[in-house]
Amino acid sequence: MSEVAILGGGCFWCLEAIFQRVKGVKKVINGYAGCRRKNPTYKQVCAGVTKCAEVVKIEFDPKVISYEQLLEIFFGVHDPTQLNRQGADVGTQYRSAIFPQNPQQEEAAKKIIEKLNPKFDNKIVTTIEQGEFYKAEEYHQNYFNTNPYQGYCQVVIAPKVAKFLENFKEYAK
Repeated sequence: MSEVAILGGGCFWCLEAIFQRVKGVKKVINGYAGCRRKNPTYKQVCAGVTKCAEVVKIEFDPKVISYEQLLEIFFGVHDPTQLNRQGADVGTQYRSAIFPQNPQQEEAAKKIIEKLNPKFDNKIVTTIEQGEFYKAEEYHQNYFNTNPYQGYCQVVIAPKVAKFLENFKEYAK
């Protein structure tokens, strides 16, 4: 039996590449959540007119990895103290956000934020939101694996994947 987690922490390509390498993760889909408009396009999201966040929808086996462990990885691979940005990626679509799928996930998200806040120099600005998930265009799916030599992949995504593999060895496939 699978469960779903929906997380936004900057560019969805980065989170996708990381969570594809996590034990117990069956599938990662890039998309949008927290939107004002149904079925947004990437162009609309980038224009800032939708209020969507770039997110990943993670299908996982809770017998192999828990939701709390996914959140631990999530907070360890992006900067949850940056408001509406991750590094050079700036805009509300790059906000740090959690979209819980049930009350238990919402409670787990609140608890981990409370637990981790003292460990950061700045306050965690990750939001806990409700919102429908919309799958991103097909060319956004499996992006890092199909474009490993593209500039953004080399400069931004590859170092994040390396950081994950170094800091979360026990969760890597």
